[in-house]
Amino acid sequence: MLKRPSENDSGLEIDPSIDSESPSGSATDPSSTNSASYPSGHFAEAPSSDEEDDDVDESEEDGDEEEDEVGSSWFDGDTKSFLISLGVHVALIVSLASIPIIASPESLALLIQSAPTTEEVEQEFNVIEEIAYSDTLTEAIGANSFGGTGMALSEAPAIADVSEIPITDASSLQVNPNIEISSNVKQAIGMVESKRAIRGMTGVGTTGTEGAVDRITYELLKSIEERPTLVVWLFDASASLTRRRQEIRDRFVRIYEELGIVQGQRDAKKSKAELEEAPLLTSIFSFGEKINLLTENPTVDLQEITDAVDSIETDVSGVERVFSAVYLAADKYKGFRANRSGKGPARNVVVIAVTDERGDDGQGLEKTVDICRKFAMPVYVMGVPSPFGREFTYIKYVDPDPKYDQTPQWAQIDQGPETYYPERIQLGYEDNYFEEPIIDSGFGPFALSRLCYETGGIYFTVHPNRKFKSRVDRRETEAFASHIAYFFEPETMERYRPDYIPEPEYMKLVRQSPMRQSLLQASRLSRVGSLDKPRTNFIKADEPAFVNALTGSQQEAARLEPKLYALCELLLEGSKSRDKETSPRWLASFDLSFGTALAEKVRTETYNLMLAKAKRGIPFENEKSNTWNLIPSDEISVGSKLEKEAAAARDMLKRVVNDHDGTPWAFLAKRELDRPIGWSWKEAYTDLNPPRPMGPGNNAPPPPGADDKARMLQKPPTRPIPKL
Repeated sequence: MLKRPSENDSGLEIDPSIDSESPSGSATDPSSTNSASYPSGHFAEAPSSDEEDDDVDESEEDGDEEEDEVGSSWFDGDTKSFLISLGVHVALIVSLASIPIIASPESLALLIQSAPTTEEVEQEFNVIEEIAYSDTLTEAIGANSFGGTGMALSEAPAIADVSEIPITDASSLQVNPNIEISSNVKQAIGMVESKRAIRGMTGVGTTGTEGAVDRITYELLKSIEERPTLVVWLFDASASLTRRRQEIRDRFVRIYEELGIVQGQRDAKKSKAELEEAPLLTSIFSFGEKINLLTENPTVDLQEITDAVDSIETDVSGVERVFSAVYLAADKYKGFRANRSGKGPARNVVVIAVTDERGDDGQGLEKTVDICRKFAMPVYVMGVPSPFGREFTYIKYVDPDPKYDQTPQWAQIDQGPETYYPERIQLGYEDNYFEEPIIDSGFGPFALSRLCYETGGIYFTVHPNRKFKSRVDRRETEAFASHIAYFFEPETMERYRPDYIPEPEYMKLVRQSPMRQSLLQASRLSRVGSLDKPRTNFIKADEPAFVNALTGSQQEAARLEPKLYALCELLLEGSKSRDKETSPRWLASFDLSFGTALAEKVRTETYNLMLAKAKRGIPFENEKSNTWNLIPSDEISVGSKLEKEAAAARDMLKRVVNDHDGTPWAFLAKRELDRPIGWSWKEAYTDLNPPRPMGPGNNAPPPPGADDKARMLQKPPTRPIPKL
C-alpha cells in the first residue's frame, strides 16, 4: 500500500479516486514523488550479471552436446542462449520502465483533487479540528501587532475563507435558538506562526475608535470583493458606550464613502431583486438586558442606518447580553448564506459587536461559536483590554448630560480576566481593590476573544491612553475609559497568548499538570491580605504600654500567617512538576505566584518574630533613646529556615524578571523584589511634649466667603452613576 502523507507533511489530502496500490504491490517511499529513488528490493527480482554469464555458459555446453547427437537443428544452443538473454533483458527493461508508473499515483494524489462537495468540505473541517488539538503541551505561538499601534495579538488561521465554504439551504438547518452551554464541545483551531495580520487575532490594539473602524472598513472591502456582503452592527446600549456609539455613527459616512457605495435615501423605484444585488447591506441591533432589531430589513440607506444608531436608548439594567445578540443575529441572517442555485453562499455575513464589557451571558459562548462557524460568519469585536488577572476594573464616568455635574466619578466594570480562570494569586489590597495598580493583560476578555479567534474575526482592544514604558495616571484617563496604569509591548506579549479552548479541554490540560492544578487552586482561594501598612513605630514611654502595643500589632501578623502558609504549601506541591511545564505563560504565572507568596510569608513571620523579640527586651545603646522603629531590611536575623525561604523567594522572582522581561509578570516581580523581605530594629528619640501650633484654631482654614458660597449654590446637580 502507498503511504499517505500526513497533514503535517504536506497539508494536502489524498484523492480517494486514485488507486493506492502500486502495480507490483510493493511498498513505495513517499519521497519518490520528488526524486528518482526506487522501492527497496526492486532489483532482487533480476539476476546479477555473473548469474547471467553462468547460465549462458551452461546453455552453450548443452547445445554442443545436442548438436553432436542430433545434428544441425534450428533450435540449437545459440538460439536458446539468445532467447534466454532476450527474456532477461526484456524483463529488466520492463521493470525499470514501471518505476515512474508506480510513483506517479502518489504524485497525482497530492496535486489533483476533484471539486469538493458540501459533505466533503464538512469532513475536511472536522479533520482540521482533530489534528489541531493535542494532549501534548505545546508552546503558544502566533502573536503580532497591527500597525505598530497597540496590544499583543493572538493569531489563528481562518477556519476557511468565507468564499470557500458552500452552504446548504438554510431552511433545512435546525438550530436551537436557546442560549445555553453546548454539550457538543468543539476543539480549538491550532495556532499558526505568522507576522502577517490575519483573521483570528485577539488583541489588535488601537488608541481610539477610529483605528478599529478603519481596520474593519478594510475587512469589509475585502469581503465585498469576494461577493455581496451583509454587515450586522451590534451596539452595547449601556451608558458607558454613549461616546463610542456616537464616534462610530459619525464615521459611518466615511466608511461607506471609502467602500464606494454611499447611497442617500433609498430609491423607491428599486425592486427587491435590485436591492438584493447591492454590494453592502447593513443591519443594526442594540443589546443590553434586551436585544432590539433597529432596522426592519437590511438596508442600503445611510440615513436609515445613522437614524437607527441615534435611536438607541440607554439601558440602565447593567446587563450586557452580547453573546445572545451575536447568536440571534447569526440565526436571523443565516439564510443570506444560502444560494438557491447551490453553487455557494449568496452573500457574506460579517458581525461587528461594540462593547466595553466581557458580557453577562458567557454561558452561551459555545452555542454562539458553533452557529457562527457553521455558517462561516466572522465576528469582530470593538472592545477593551482586559486587566491582568482581574475580573473588573474602574471606568472614569462623566455624566453625558452637561446639565449635571461633570466631576469625574469612578465606577466598577467587568472587563476580565483574559483567561478562562485567573491564573495567578493576588496578595495585598484585601479591602481596597481601588488602590491596587491595574495593569494591562495584553489581550481582551477571554470569552469575547475566543469568539473572534474561533470564527476568524478580530478582537480590537480600544483604549485612548495606551502608552508604553511609563505609568498612566488616573488624571490622564479619558472619560468613559477604564484606568490601566501600565501597558506592554505587543511583540513581547506574543508568546503569552491564553489557551482559547473550551472549558473541558482547558481543565483536561490542567489535570495533566500538577503544577497547573496547584496554581489554579491557589488562585481560586479568597484574596489573602498582606502587611501593606503595618505599625513600625513603638514608643517605650513605659513598659506595659510598650508591650501592649507590640502585642496588638502581632495580632494582624498572626491572622495572616496560617493563610500564607497554606498557600505556600499548595504551591510547593506543584513545584515538583515544574520542570515538565513548557508554556511560558504558565511558567511565568507559577514562579511569580510562588515567589510572591513565599516572600510575603517570610515578611509576615519575621515581623511577628521581631515584635516578640522586642517584648522579651532589647536594650537601647543611647540612653536618650525611647523609641524602637522597625525598618524594612533584607536582613533575616530570626531563623535560618526563614533565611533560606527568603533566598528561594528572591531566586524565583529574579527568574521571572530574567526569563519574562517586558511582561506583566516581570513588572510585578520587580515590584516585589523592591520590597525588603526582612526587618531590623533601629532606636530613636521621640519628643513626648512637642510645642503646640500657634494661631486661632490651630491654623485652620478660614470659613468660605460669599463668593465661595455663591459658586457652591450654582454648582450643577449630581446624579448617581447608572449601572454599567
